[in-house]
Amino acid sequence: MKKIIKGFIYGQIALTSFAGRVLAQDGSTVNLGKPEGIEIETLPTLIRGAISLVMIIAALASFGYLIWGGITWITSGGDKGKVEEARMRISAALVGLVIVAAAWAIMLMIQHFLGIQLFGSETVLLPKGYTE
Repeated sequence: MKKIIKGFIYGQIALTSFAGRVLAQDGSTVNLGKPEGIEIETLPTLIRGAISLVMIIAALASFGYLIWGGITWITSGGDKGKVEEARMRISAALVGLVIVAAAWAIMLMIQHFLGIQLFGSETVLLPKGYTE
């Protein structure tokens, strides 16, 4: 084990010392262009995408947990302990779905009332209680 750690440390020292010399020889800078198909140009766009991704993952995880609870219930074979475990799993999944839906609704209200754009490329319009 000590030989592996020593080899790793010596390898890192060697890479660090050679990499500095190689990059310093030319003195020029490296410019990378924007890849095609990438629309993230600002921090709000990145945050909007991250929020959307987290909401989708949370909804899918809750739905998967709901299905797992249903399968557990079906395969319980009448065992009261397994049925109760499946019930708790289904309840937790439904609470998770309600929380995800409530978070989405709150984000839409924030978007509507503050006039900011949180999801997608177009503003989602909520119904109004008056006519214009």
